[in-house]
Amino acid sequence: MPDSKKALLVTTVSGFVPQFEMNNVRLLQSMGYEVHYAANYNTPSYGNDNHRLDGTGIIRHQIDFVRSPFKAANFNVYRQLCSLMRAEHFDLVHCHTPMGGVMARLAAHATATGPIIYTAHGFHFFKGAAPANWLCYYPMERFLSRFTDQQICINQEDFACASKQFHARYIDYIPGAGFDFRRLPHMTAEDIQLKKQALGLPLNHRILLSSGEFIKRKNHETALRAIAKIVSEFPDIHYVICGHGQLQDYLQQLVKDLGLENHVSFPGYRQDILEIYPCADIFVFPSFQEGLPMALLEAMASGLPVVCSDIRGSRDLMEPEVQNSQIVNPQSAGLQPCKGGYMISKANDVNAYAEAIAQILRNPVSMDSMKQANALRARQFSREQVSARMEKIYQRISHKK
Repeated sequence: MPDSKKALLVTTVSGFVPQFEMNNVRLLQSMGYEVHYAANYNTPSYGNDNHRLDGTGIIRHQIDFVRSPFKAANFNVYRQLCSLMRAEHFDLVHCHTPMGGVMARLAAHATATGPIIYTAHGFHFFKGAAPANWLCYYPMERFLSRFTDQQICINQEDFACASKQFHARYIDYIPGAGFDFRRLPHMTAEDIQLKKQALGLPLNHRILLSSGEFIKRKNHETALRAIAKIVSEFPDIHYVICGHGQLQDYLQQLVKDLGLENHVSFPGYRQDILEIYPCADIFVFPSFQEGLPMALLEAMASGLPVVCSDIRGSRDLMEPEVQNSQIVNPQSAGLQPCKGGYMISKANDVNAYAEAIAQILRNPVSMDSMKQANALRARQFSREQVSARMEKIYQRISHKK
């Protein structure tokens, strides 16, 4: 199709689009775009390979991205992207991830390629971030906003910052990729028992679940230390941490040091995670930093009570509750009651996490109301609503070329 329009998606690692952006791919294809994808295919992330891109119609381009902005290898990345853009004459560029956004916008500006859309999946500068983050990343993002036709922010804190201080032609708030409720499995009690057996989980225990890469930002250590504090009161709890990453050996050793070998499982990275949520009783999400966490949204859509850090993104999803009679002085304890669980004021507050989990376990009636509240709240972040807004953005920006 020599006259077809071409759209280029750019991310640092190649697992990003199949994990989060396939709906946007389908939108662009339905609008007549031939979709290309530039990323480092040697670091797929969100899985072990790139097989999920097979059969999608996406044309792949290897770019030797590195995650650090301070590596000399970025000069080669810039040259590769400039060469690709000059060769393919793209009609639209949509970039994601920090370095994908930096390098794609610089190359697009140098080659007069565009219009260009940048989705920020959580700025590295935010309320409570280290001063070094503000000194390094904030000036860079503000400068690059001048080369951005459309800025998309996925949480309200980032949107407020960008709206006041950045220079993109359009700035919009779109809450992530949205959740496709058609993906929720319909599992019977027997199905759940069989799934627990397949995972090697104790059938008569209450299951706490976390999902996320084993990196410092995900803060799994705090949850493990919280479990250790309450396991004597609740000997029937079992904590499941789905994921993989560089801290796996450390976390497994920590489990041994805390004497939790019989109470913690590491089933690895799971593509069947939606079938694991129904096996759980509480979702624990202790991250230090998020954009708009898909794992948390999935857990809420699955009807799980949640204990999470009070951070941007998570704060967008959870509904704070004015009063909760179940606990005394929740604010002084570092707990923020929500309709669907608790947010913890300080992400590394082990005692607050332990108390929040214990409060839910002690109150089964409250647990049931939290399940219902989260399932209902998640409906406000449906894939259909997000897709409708993204389609309008693509149509608007395409007409500005």
